[in-house]
Amino acid sequence: MPVHPLRRATLALALAALCGGALAQAMPATPGWPSKPLRIIVGFPGGSSPDLVARTLAEPLAQALGQPVVVENKVGAGGNIAAQAVASATDGHTIGVMINGNMTIARILNPALGYDPLKDLAPISLIGTAPLALTAPAGAPGATAAEFLAAARADGDRWNYGTPGVGTVAHIGMELFKTRTGLRPVHVPYPGNPQVINALMAGQVQLALLPPAMAAAQARAGKLRVIGVTSSGRSTLVPEFPSLAEVGVKDFHLEIWNAAAAPRSMPAPVVARLSALLSGIARSPEVRARLFAQGWQVAGTSPEGLARRIAADTRMLGGVIRALDIKSE
Repeated sequence: MPVHPLRRATLALALAALCGGALAQAMPATPGWPSKPLRIIVGFPGGSSPDLVARTLAEPLAQALGQPVVVENKVGAGGNIAAQAVASATDGHTIGVMINGNMTIARILNPALGYDPLKDLAPISLIGTAPLALTAPAGAPGATAAEFLAAARADGDRWNYGTPGVGTVAHIGMELFKTRTGLRPVHVPYPGNPQVINALMAGQVQLALLPPAMAAAQARAGKLRVIGVTSSGRSTLVPEFPSLAEVGVKDFHLEIWNAAAAPRSMPAPVVARLSALLSGIARSPEVRARLFAQGWQVAGTSPEGLARRIAADTRMLGGVIRALDIKSE
């Protein structure tokens, strides 16, 4: 079947990206690999953010490898069922697209988990990052962010905050935020962020850390209010909103992210080749634009770069988990 010109352009851009900078060195040799289709396992349903990222990468990756790339959804346990399937895969042709919790704090939250992300997964590449948006009801008190935070501090535990579940980055991040600000809202977990948004609109909770695209859509419609984002400066994803650092919250920088990982048993040259391809594809202009539209700032790193990010987040978020003895099932 003829290859559509747009698809050829995507591959050309991706491969061109590999020829510059640090990736100018020769592609790692992987004789005989791949010998069959590559499987990308995703721990969330079709249409979810990790699923969209995986499917955005799959087509140009298939063209680069000369083999089909199949996205398979294994839903459950906040993505940990899929992560465990990747960790235990032995066919040499299975990788995963995961969120940061699956690759960092999963075992700290649940010591009985069937895989250890730090021992059983091989980092491939960080794909995309995004800050979270501190969000409140549209009629929240205070004309400014500083006045809002002062009201929240004064009301102490009479305020609630919503999250998509115990042990999520939004939950742990809010507990870290409380230590930085002296706020004391009470945690109320929900099945997912849509329910958190409904609770904010109904005034059942007064605070939440939401993905920026989701929060911005409601704020632009006048239904919610974004106080600030958790990046160190303004985010290109939602540049109209200040960073929390701008409104006086110091030493609080938090991001959600997604990344590609392989079983630890996958040969190092194969991991290196996949890393070079995936990071180059993610940084190509077309794919970068598609990921940005999905709410991600493209990273595209080496395995070592992702490993450093995993270590840093595990230290930061793991410290909060241990200090508060947070557990998930």
